[in-house]
Amino acid sequence: MKSLTDMSKEELWELFPIILTEHNHCWSAWAYDEMNLLSRLLTPIDCELYHIGSTAIDGIWAKPIVDIIIAVKSCSLFAAVRTSLSSAGYICMSETSDRMSFNKGYTLGGFAEKVYHIHVRISSDIDEVYFRDYLNLHHDIAKKYEALKLSLWKKFEHNRDGYTEAKTEFVTRYTKLAKEIFC
Repeated sequence: MKSLTDMSKEELWELFPIILTEHNHCWSAWAYDEMNLLSRLLTPIDCELYHIGSTAIDGIWAKPIVDIIIAVKSCSLFAAVRTSLSSAGYICMSETSDRMSFNKGYTLGGFAEKVYHIHVRISSDIDEVYFRDYLNLHHDIAKKYEALKLSLWKKFEHNRDGYTEAKTEFVTRYTKLAKEIFC
């Protein structure tokens, strides 16, 4: 039987389709608990943790997947983060010289009750935090983002790359505005 890391994107997208649900306040608690766990796992590593993504934006529909950024000062810390997360059962789904992505809650039978995407970045690469903060301050823009996501959902149900690409212009526009305000 194949492992998740041996599956093609298409196989993964079929097993783990895009699903949107109404905002659930438990997502904040899940993020808090997971960040506490990550903090303990990463104790010797200087890092900051952020709950990002639509589950961190109050009142909008989202994929019920909690996204968390682990921001480190330099890429030289990536190996230590990778070792800590992998030994704790997180699955490394992608790795480049300046980013890593881990998943938790994906099984060969589909989604677990709690699902997490862990994004490892350098501290200067946390645009999603600015986007989150902007949408939480501007509920009208958050609702426009929700409408966009809902309009794309079924079209890209089994194509995460297409779904993400179709949202890029919106995310880029409001991230730029956010950085003008917050930076």
